[in-house]
Amino acid sequence: MVDPEGEGPVIVNAFCSFYRQLEYPGDVLIKMYASDPARTTFESWATMERASEPGVICAAGGATTIWVDFPKQKAVPLPEWMRQLVEEVE
Repeated sequence: MVDPEGEGPVIVNAFCSFYRQLEYPGDVLIKMYASDPARTTFESWATMERASEPGVICAAGGATTIWVDFPKQKAVPLPEWMRQLVEEVE
């Protein structure tokens, strides 16, 4: 849970490109990745596949996330624990 009196993530840019139609009902497999930790930001990526067609990407997207001090409304350095999480999955 994010503390509005503390620090936390804010998505500043996001995109998604759809290549094949996903239909309801159906199961979707979403794979998430993180990369490129910088001083205050990191990137995240995702792919979506039909569970019945593994390996066939139906959509792919990503986001840039910035770490923010909410009361000051300013970017602050990524906490060390978050940097380590992002670096582990690169």
